[in-house]
Amino acid sequence: MSNEVKPESLSLCPLGTAAAPEQELLCIFGTGDLGRSLGQRLLQTGYRVVYGSRRPHSCGPLPERAQVMSHAAAAQSANLVFICIHRENYDFLETLAPELKGKVLVDVSNNVEKNLYPEANAEYLQRLIPGAHVVKAFNTLSAWALQNGPSDANRQVYLCGNNAEAKQAVSVVATKLGFTVLDRGSVSAAKELEDFPLQLFPEWRLPLRLAVGLTAFFFFYLLIRDIISVYIKEKKDISFRIMVSLANKVFPIVSLIMLSLCYLPGVIAAFLQLYRGTKYKRFPDWLDRWMLCRKQLGLLALGFAFLHVLYTLIIPIRYYVRFRLSAITVSEVRENRTPEFDTTMAWRTDSYYSVGILGFGLYLLLGITSLPSVSNALSWREFSFIQSKLGHVTLFFCTFHTYLYGWDKFLRASSYKWYTPPGYMLCLVLPSVVLVLKLLLLLPCVDRSLTRIRQGWERTNPDDDSRKSLLT
Repeated sequence: MSNEVKPESLSLCPLGTAAAPEQELLCIFGTGDLGRSLGQRLLQTGYRVVYGSRRPHSCGPLPERAQVMSHAAAAQSANLVFICIHRENYDFLETLAPELKGKVLVDVSNNVEKNLYPEANAEYLQRLIPGAHVVKAFNTLSAWALQNGPSDANRQVYLCGNNAEAKQAVSVVATKLGFTVLDRGSVSAAKELEDFPLQLFPEWRLPLRLAVGLTAFFFFYLLIRDIISVYIKEKKDISFRIMVSLANKVFPIVSLIMLSLCYLPGVIAAFLQLYRGTKYKRFPDWLDRWMLCRKQLGLLALGFAFLHVLYTLIIPIRYYVRFRLSAITVSEVRENRTPEFDTTMAWRTDSYYSVGILGFGLYLLLGITSLPSVSNALSWREFSFIQSKLGHVTLFFCTFHTYLYGWDKFLRASSYKWYTPPGYMLCLVLPSVVLVLKLLLLLPCVDRSLTRIRQGWERTNPDDDSRKSLLT
């Protein structure tokens, strides 16, 4: 028998503690705002950072735990180098070609205007150091975005480059920083990426033009109907009403039309899918562009609605309103007349205000949930329920609010000044059409077919069947 004594328990931990794996070292050329912010984020993520500077001993405040060396020494110590300097200062990099050979160079530079140079900065850098692997990335992020992280800033990092392994290395760093990576292909796409930060509200151009156009049209339309026509017919100057009364008619009209334009493309797309019998065919380009700017249309509509609320709140303190109220009161006292209480008018006004308040409350809910910090906390089903279902309910309340405002005015001949309909009548056309079309889509037979199509079902084409039978 063996005299070996077996232990009663087995230790799962090694007796000697192994050394922790060494953190990866990354190099940053440039100690400006972007370089410092990038270094701080990399240190917080767990990387080691070394800065390359012309003046290692007097380069200003840098993040703690970061090293500072000369450009040559810093380039030799790391395999991935962030170039956080302006293109005008790239010339010295050519002297570091031996140290940078085989390295991954991340170009984060931008220009002050488009077409400033014949080639992109990344292409120029690749030409200066042909032995390195240049990747264009992080140029769409600001120093503030890097400091605060991706939760409140842009989550996307665009990159491009000719070497797949180099792009993969940069993608790993961006992912660890919490960003989503979008690969735009080879380094020839760098010029497009460098133009991104120079664009001024590219997604807002169409909605803003539409808002300005609608505002100008209805302002001059109502100016002619409500101000100029009164002056010509009655020789009465009521031009003072331009500042508040006229504006308070234009803002809700534009708001309701733009809210309708948010949901009209979705309805058109649904009918287009029903007509085609498939979801696998592309929508027309104009419809794609329209659907991509729905968020901007909605936010502008909310802004006009908010202005309408503010202008409505100041109505009681206007001089014109206080003067009219006092004049009516004095007239009734002199005539010893007491007006009778109109129950119908009370119902109408209370309903008008109540529906308007509910509509504006839902309006605010739509606007709040469209913020990235809020929408990121919602599931897709929750976001879709609020933006789609509650969105159409909001459109209904705002449209009903306008109908209550009009009440029976459309029956009065005095409402059609110079044979033109009131502005609120014109603005009711589009939302009414959208709501009717949406009701048609909610019919069980239509909704069932649309749901099947969106789940992948395709309507069979009889011509295709005949061709298949002939081939068989």
